Amino acid sequence: MDKHTVLVTGGAGFIGSHACIELLQAGYQVVVVDNLSNSKVESLSRVQQITGKTLQFYEADIRDKSALTEIFAEESINTVIHFAGLKAVGESCQQPLNYYHNNVYGTLVLLDVMVAANVKQLVFSSSATVYEPSTTNAQYSEDLPLGAINPYGRSKVMIEDILRDLSAVDKLGSTNTPWKIALLRYFNPIGAHESGLIGEDPNGIPNNLMPYVTQVAIGKLKQLSVFGNDYPTPDGTGIRDYIHVVDLVKGHIKAIETIESAAFNNGGCHAYNLGTGKGYSVLDIVNAFEKMTGKTLPYQFSPRRAGDLAECFANPERAAKELNWTAEKNLDDMVADTWKWQVQNPQGYAS
Repeated sequence: MDKHTVLVTGGAGFIGSHACIELLQAGYQVVVVDNLSNSKVESLSRVQQITGKTLQFYEADIRDKSALTEIFAEESINTVIHFAGLKAVGESCQQPLNYYHNNVYGTLVLLDVMVAANVKQLVFSSSATVYEPSTTNAQYSEDLPLGAINPYGRSKVMIEDILRDLSAVDKLGSTNTPWKIALLRYFNPIGAHESGLIGEDPNGIPNNLMPYVTQVAIGKLKQLSVFGNDYPTPDGTGIRDYIHVVDLVKGHIKAIETIESAAFNNGGCHAYNLGTGKGYSVLDIVNAFEKMTGKTLPYQFSPRRAGDLAECFANPERAAKELNWTAEKNLDDMVADTWKWQVQNPQGYAS
């Protein structure tokens, strides 16, 4: 028998499409809402090709309350995984209003519709950018202070605050059904599905390291800019916690199972880091890529970017203990799967 129905906002995007695969393979019915502003509907065709199962797709913006209300009326939704939102740190500094409107207002509209439909199970796509940068502690655990330093990160903090406030209302006994909310704080998702059929296909020049690396390797871009080579790290470049996107989305399945378990009977809103607990430098990524592909990657050092930390990686112990989740794939898996996607799809989904 199929499990219940999960609404995936932003389900045609990089992480959302990978989540759809894992949900379908785990027996869930999947409904996707996506406005296709930074994603392609082709990703969903490929999700169905990979799984041999069908999903329901609605092209709609989460800020469109009437469209969302109709979807909730049409589909028997039990749980929402909320990915939809803008996600580039640099762009958020240039267009803060756009980020607050999409991310914060969009979430408020979604929550209004969920309340009206009495759907109170939510897995929220948060980010490690919510943490206050620390100069003394490179490993971040969930109880460290929040204090994002850019509009993208602040939009995530605002949404987390809203969700904590919302779940606290139930603690006061004013509603019958408690909210059950998991806030998943991602570190740096990279990689692609092992089939090579779906992967990261950013519009324009990539904001993230790995798609930039692969587009240089395949000849779409001339060279990689490495921002900062004077950090207090072994090779002078910034260290980050990179996590395979398939491991990441498996964390969402574990989160759904957890919020539906007896442990969550009284509801609540809990944050979990999704990371490996290990850091790799930019040059570690470049070297792993060169080793895997046999290609030489041209790169140049550029000045540090404002707001970038020397080192940042997750303490993933709470997710291991409470969600029964740990990352399984290593850096070689991340590189190999990303490269397979890029080689098979040199122009992304357009090819």
